[in-house]
Amino acid sequence: MTASLLLTRRIVQLLLGLFLYGIAIALMVQAGIGLSPWDVLAQGVSIKSGIAFGLVTNLIGVVVLAFWIPIRQRPGLGTVLNVLLVGPSAQLGLWLIPPITELWAQVLVFIAGLLLLAVATGLYIGPKLGPGPRDGLMTGVHARTGWPIWAVRTGIEVTVLIIGWLLGGNVGVGTLAFALLVGPLCSITLPFFAIRLPRDAATSAHLEGELEGTAEQSAGLQDERDAVRFDVRDGILLESDAAARGRMADHADSPLVGRRQPDAAPPAPKPARTSRASRLIAAHWLDDRLTGRAHHSRA
Repeated sequence: MTASLLLTRRIVQLLLGLFLYGIAIALMVQAGIGLSPWDVLAQGVSIKSGIAFGLVTNLIGVVVLAFWIPIRQRPGLGTVLNVLLVGPSAQLGLWLIPPITELWAQVLVFIAGLLLLAVATGLYIGPKLGPGPRDGLMTGVHARTGWPIWAVRTGIEVTVLIIGWLLGGNVGVGTLAFALLVGPLCSITLPFFAIRLPRDAATSAHLEGELEGTAEQSAGLQDERDAVRFDVRDGILLESDAAARGRMADHADSPLVGRRQPDAAPPAPKPARTSRASRLIAAHWLDDRLTGRAHHSRA
């Protein structure tokens, strides 16, 4: 595949993934049994302000993107398109899909939305054209502060979840289901839709840098196939077990993080110590003085 065709495929897959991501959000909104933290915030702001949910999603994306400035992150093509397209596609989905009132139908629609979201996540992350604005905020704060990315992500998501809930956003069993299931589901879709770029780069290094931006999309995860476990949230690939072991090796000299990990290889056996001749003679001499017995060496 030529460089131009590969780039076209990446952009088309990105656009399809972002469109389906918005439709997946609409399905979960209309299911009415709970949303992801950022969607709870968008719904709460929409309820209080009267602004359409899709437009609020866009506005929140713009505000979050503004926080990239102090953490010195440059958005990629996928970042900008995420801000522009997810909101309109979610609003289109809300227009096409009626609210669900029967519990069994709510559960089925939510499951459909979650499954579609996992597919959409794999589609829009696969082209490697930059993370979404919320994703880049988390990885950017992690890069600038050194705080664990899981702690940064949890802190931000808990904050927006509480604010959205106070504003009237829908927090329910679906919120918990999203938190527990989105990672395992995306661990299936991400390798399937990942586009392997050739080692000699499909485009020039300068153009590739402009397309991807500077925000880290795959924090600690260089190759999806090497991951033992994925932890994915809104486009963030957290480090695999293999990457975690490599990171621990880099800090082996640290008194805080240099301790041996449970999954680390067993330490190499230390060579047996051999007694020096001078020490053996001194021991015999001391034994003679203490016991009054003479040592007789044997041939």
